[in-house]
Amino acid sequence: MIFVPLPFVVALLLVILAIVLIAQQRPVGLATYMFIGLCAAVPVIVGIRALTDIPLFRALQPAVASCVPVAAWYCFARAHHHKTAFLVHALWPLLVILGSLTYPFWNPPLDPLLAFIYLGYGVALIRVSFSADKVPGQVRLSQAGTAIVAERFAGVLLLLSAMLDIVISVDMATFQGVHADAILSIGHFILLPVLSGMVLLIGMSRVPSDRRGQVAQPAEQTAGSPIDDNPSSELSDDAAKAIIKAVTALMIEKEVFLDPDLTLDRLARKSGIPARQISVAINRVYNRNISQVVNEYRIERAKELLANTTHSITQVYLESGFQTKSNFNREFLRVTQLTPSAYRRSLKAS
Repeated sequence: MIFVPLPFVVALLLVILAIVLIAQQRPVGLATYMFIGLCAAVPVIVGIRALTDIPLFRALQPAVASCVPVAAWYCFARAHHHKTAFLVHALWPLLVILGSLTYPFWNPPLDPLLAFIYLGYGVALIRVSFSADKVPGQVRLSQAGTAIVAERFAGVLLLLSAMLDIVISVDMATFQGVHADAILSIGHFILLPVLSGMVLLIGMSRVPSDRRGQVAQPAEQTAGSPIDDNPSSELSDDAAKAIIKAVTALMIEKEVFLDPDLTLDRLARKSGIPARQISVAINRVYNRNISQVVNEYRIERAKELLANTTHSITQVYLESGFQTKSNFNREFLRVTQLTPSAYRRSLKAS
């Protein structure tokens, strides 16, 4: 029987995932493919180093590993439309690379530095995901819940990776690193594929670039308008009410909720109101995020279709603005405490 080291198995699984995505022509974006490639490169380098102990791969291993949390942050930041400072985020991998290349001359604390990088980006992802008004602007609102969970889970995985680096540091200090390769192999076998899956989820949730159009710009406000054109300013109650009125008009008169690719950025562009102000106003008035509010309009349309047509459940959720049956079922249950099929049966029974 041919023996394949565990790190190469992980890399092979990730390569197969990328090939399947390409074959299915999934619009996940170039950044997602690059992240999967990066995650595949990490176990390959670990495996080669374990088999040969070539100095080049000894230096490459921490350098490439330090790029993983930065790349994960970038993939999620794109969904939020964050303008991240490239040099600031590139600084951490550059420090690790510098430490790796100067290893023969001094012994830099690379493992603690790697743990710090993973810990910092893990905390940052979790913090953003728990912010009530941080619905990703470029994610379909019907899939915003999934995207937020993926972001949160990716942060947890980065924290676990930081713990892995700490365990390796302890092993190096206590047992001269005799368990380090095994710890890395097992950790990568679990963490890298799942982390790639979380980045894949956010990539699949984003609207393709050719359909997003230009970034939302605030519309010109009339004199005395309560809506401030500064998206970071504190909204007054009058401004929040004006925003809710404008968004409600779009939902009722234009029925923009029927657009399955509706995002917060697209809603901002249609209303002429900065995306952050819409998100803040919705949370303040409804105590729910914009994704939940938009999906409630969709559920009301779905209830009408279930009551007045013989459409299949698939037809109903597609005509209501949802893209997937799982999201439709979850939101329908949240709003009505019934599944779509049970709701239709209850109508017939009454």
